[in-house]
Amino acid sequence: MFISTAQSSDLEPVNALLHDVLDLHARLRPDLFISGTKKYTDEELLAIFSNPNTPVFVAKDDQGSLLGYCFCELQERSGSHNMHDMKTLYIDDLCVDPQSRGTPVARSLYERALDFARERGCYNVTLNVWEGNDRARAFYEKMGFGIQKTLMEKIL
Repeated sequence: MFISTAQSSDLEPVNALLHDVLDLHARLRPDLFISGTKKYTDEELLAIFSNPNTPVFVAKDDQGSLLGYCFCELQERSGSHNMHDMKTLYIDDLCVDPQSRGTPVARSLYERALDFARERGCYNVTLNVWEGNDRARAFYEKMGFGIQKTLMEKIL
């Protein structure tokens, strides 16, 4: 297995996993997510792939097949009156192909994201996990994540 940044040739396999992620979210929250859709258009994905502030790391096997991805976004807060200036790496999405779950793919992608954050001088790495996605939550807790804040809702 090797980790690299996503290229235009990764568009189709990344799209396949994006559909899987959306379907999971639609099962968890059908009131928010529309099953059978995906988060980005192909044009948006290609723009993300080419932006140095939104790296997408991909894990591939020795034959070049995609095993998983990790979408990241560099975020910077400055000029606040009540909070420190801070650079953060936000993990927007980490997904592993169903046949590769339970292998080191997710950890390897996560560690590559951590290395990237350190190289860029980030203070922290953040992410969101949808309530009910217990497997993802357990993985991130195992990686040392703790709760920074809680977003709550009341559906009207």
